[in-house]
Amino acid sequence: MAIRVQTEDFDLNAEIAALRAGSPQVGAVVSFVGTVRDMNEGASVAAMELEHYPGMTEKALQDIVERAKQRWPIADALVIHRVGPLSPRDQIVLVAVTSAHRGEAFDACEFIIDYLKTEAPFWKKEQTPQGARWVDARVTDDAALRKWHIDVALGGGEK
Repeated sequence: MAIRVQTEDFDLNAEIAALRAGSPQVGAVVSFVGTVRDMNEGASVAAMELEHYPGMTEKALQDIVERAKQRWPIADALVIHRVGPLSPRDQIVLVAVTSAHRGEAFDACEFIIDYLKTEAPFWKKEQTPQGARWVDARVTDDAALRKWHIDVALGGGEK
């Protein structure tokens, strides 16, 4: 398991190749890359800044991956999340999961990103024509997390 919070961009191909090299039993690799959009909630976005709480953020990401490992027989997982100033089309986050079979890899990858979107301590500030604004978690993100039987109102505990 690798967790990285960093300002620099990542090379998707290199990261996936390194993750795959970890085990010859890997039969599936599933990844998700999140990027900065140029529009959000009806407003043009010129830039975004992501802030985090060092130490606490990495621990939260480790906990998220550990929960996935408890639910599915995954071989390994990688989470890279960028912080600092970003522009539209920049990569923000990479979640990659390896397992023997695709079903477990898909489910674990989706679970990790759903959990990350609502529970990881990141703060996003967008620059729009109307000025800077902080971005709250969306209702749809909370709903996505609930499908995994996680009670958002109780701080992420399982139902």
